[in-house]
Amino acid sequence: MLSRYSRAEMETVWSEERKYQIWLEIELAILEARAELGEIPAKAVAKIKAEAAVDLARIKEIEAKTRHDMIAFIEGVSENLGPESRFIHEGVTSSDIKDTARAIQMRDACQLILADLSSLEETLSKLALADKDTIMVGRTHGVHAEPLTWGLKLLNWQQEIKRQLTRFKQLKEVVAVGQISGAVGTFATIAPQVESRVCEILDLKNAVVSSQILQRDRHADFVERLALAAASIEKFATEIRNLQRTDILEVEEGFRKGQKGSSAMPHKKNPIICERLSGLARVIRGNVIPALENVTLWHERDLTHSSVERVILPDSAILLDYLLVKFNQVLTELVVNKDNMKLNLEKTLGLTFSQRLMLALVEKGLRREQAYEMAQRNALISWQEKTDYRKLIKADQEIAEYLTDAELEEIFDWQAYLKHIDQIFQRAGLLS
Repeated sequence: MLSRYSRAEMETVWSEERKYQIWLEIELAILEARAELGEIPAKAVAKIKAEAAVDLARIKEIEAKTRHDMIAFIEGVSENLGPESRFIHEGVTSSDIKDTARAIQMRDACQLILADLSSLEETLSKLALADKDTIMVGRTHGVHAEPLTWGLKLLNWQQEIKRQLTRFKQLKEVVAVGQISGAVGTFATIAPQVESRVCEILDLKNAVVSSQILQRDRHADFVERLALAAASIEKFATEIRNLQRTDILEVEEGFRKGQKGSSAMPHKKNPIICERLSGLARVIRGNVIPALENVTLWHERDLTHSSVERVILPDSAILLDYLLVKFNQVLTELVVNKDNMKLNLEKTLGLTFSQRLMLALVEKGLRREQAYEMAQRNALISWQEKTDYRKLIKADQEIAEYLTDAELEEIFDWQAYLKHIDQIFQRAGLLS
């Protein structure tokens, strides 16, 4: 899975050739359903199914004259058939075919994205377990807070991807809906039984109610969830970019033999893939507003949504596919600098133990405000004078009245922060 980039598969889903092929599949399914109902001869349907084909060049040639893609498609498919061709597209409208086809495309795109997410979740699970106990400093507001582990950070990401998996399974159900209901959704020229049977053949649900189109809240949901998944990737990529900063350098993107980081500075190794992913996530997010605006159309339909969807649906799906596969690659090649994690943890000279000190004093009977003041005044001196926090605490006579040297040793113990890590991994289902 990691050795290839699946863009070719996703691009095929949205390609023009695939679109017209799906249109043909829908038209043939309509014929089959009508034949089963006895509305048209089964022999005619069998002949059409055997002989009908998509000729993209010919369709384009006809469209140049008709300026209508559906009519060009119908003429292109029908012109080499006999009189049986009169049954093609009978009683249906363009949107019956187009919207049902788009539902198939969105469904198939969801399936590819689910595969991408599953692979990424698997990678994160393995890496999280491998570094479950690799201690590093946690940061809030960009400032050292308390220790955690690199594995725990990755486990948090893994859980987010699991939520994305759930969302896309739900989304697949939302978008995998077809309609064959005629000009304004009344079935005036086509039987409702045809719609039900066509959707069954195509592995879709049928819309309970439609106008001339499927309602665009489904499509907006599709783009919004693509954007939400992209936001997760941007979040992870931004964390890696921050941790690759020279003054932190706790993780680094893989740097392959022969790779160059800068045209001017030979020493540079930049987080270029994560920066690329962060940028592309913005493009997907930018498509959410047009998708939401497409929900509002005039009466039973207008055409304002069509041109927008031709851009935002394939672009967003193809981009997310790229982001997921590429970030998976980043993770598998990521360099984890455990020594730097330890060095950075020690940069604040023990200040990360301030809460443990305060809580220990509270347990000795001090009011929280008093304990906080004792811990903070020494912390501020440590910040200003670059002095080891533990030494200041040991020298503080007021604190010495409450805490022994042995108790201070226990307070200033990194391992105390890891005592529940296994339990968290158990709750996530990665440890038994």
